[in-house]
Amino acid sequence: MLLNGIKVVSFCHFLQGPAGAQYLADMGADVVKVEPILGAHERHWSGADVFVEGISGFYLCANRNKRSIGIDLKSEGGRQVAARLIAEADVVMENFRPGVFARLGFDDAELRRLNPKLIFASASGYGSSGPMAARPGQDLLMQAASGLISVTGAPERGNTPAGAAVVDQHGGALLAIGILGALLRREREGKGTRVEASLINSAIDLQTEPLVNYFAGGITQEKMQRERNLATWFHAAPYGVYPAKDGQVVISLCSDETLAEALDSDELRGIVGLDRYEERDVVARAVREATARYTVRELSERFDKHGIWYSPVNTYDDLLDHPQLAHMEVFRKITVRGRTVHLVNHPNRYDGQVPELRVLALEIGEHTREIMRDLGYSAAEIEGLITAGAVVSSRSGDQMDEAV
Repeated sequence: MLLNGIKVVSFCHFLQGPAGAQYLADMGADVVKVEPILGAHERHWSGADVFVEGISGFYLCANRNKRSIGIDLKSEGGRQVAARLIAEADVVMENFRPGVFARLGFDDAELRRLNPKLIFASASGYGSSGPMAARPGQDLLMQAASGLISVTGAPERGNTPAGAAVVDQHGGALLAIGILGALLRREREGKGTRVEASLINSAIDLQTEPLVNYFAGGITQEKMQRERNLATWFHAAPYGVYPAKDGQVVISLCSDETLAEALDSDELRGIVGLDRYEERDVVARAVREATARYTVRELSERFDKHGIWYSPVNTYDDLLDHPQLAHMEVFRKITVRGRTVHLVNHPNRYDGQVPELRVLALEIGEHTREIMRDLGYSAAEIEGLITAGAVVSSRSGDQMDEAV
């Protein structure tokens, strides 16, 4: 794989950091997930309270292809294990609040001492400095702080958050991009790099197109008001969501003449040539009236015939049987303690292949002994640190080691 031979030590929790580390792990990096002895936050919480035989759905979504070691970073023995991991790493990742990692004994100077060519990547809510750096960073907070919620729903209908943790996930991708660039720089120049990513920047980056248009165009908040079917404030109609007899469809790019013919609508024919941005509400109402006369299947046939860009609005129930998603291997079916679950695969293909699932650490410290042996610890030293509580090793990890 692309990152074979690259060693990453991840001190990350929640979603932004773990997602970034997972992208690297999927591409072949050996990612060691350092967890507290009671386990990372993701193990103890899950949306909709979903636990698969005791394993959090939240944990499963962002921790594949990582080995797990449990370390008490507040103990001297634990810090020594962490220091040895850092000394042998290509990349160290953390997403504590600013200053926490340094207070644990790993400030920039100590990291440089341990590993002069280290790539040190930090992810935070508001960045490492500034008047809001110490504030908590979380997806919904950033959707609000960045303005994303305010533009997703028109003001008169109320502000509307996205239905997924889009800022966290995008933040993880940006973190991984920065690390990949730093790895290339180290290959070319022999230098380590300090990579910083933040959720607030992630939220702003998601809105590059509308923000540039808003400020460059001298737009005011009045433009946010729009007919309920229109998806954004900056696209011309009919760009949005429209009703059918048995569902909904979205309509994207098309000419007004073609749309009028596809829907066989005299009302739409009568407004051909109207400025579709300035009169977007008029156009949207006419389209809404026209689409409501047809079923989703009928609309699909008409739009396909006329080359209109559209899609039925699918629910999650439609996704596992979606023929294109099945062809692209978007989901991976696995068994967790006897139960079948579907994971979302890595989003890219490399040489035509989706990255394989090599390992999934279901237990805290599942690979502690294995990782410590890799670091050169003797069996006696490992057992001593486990007994002292500096590190933790799970029972399943013990059994796996014995089997190997």
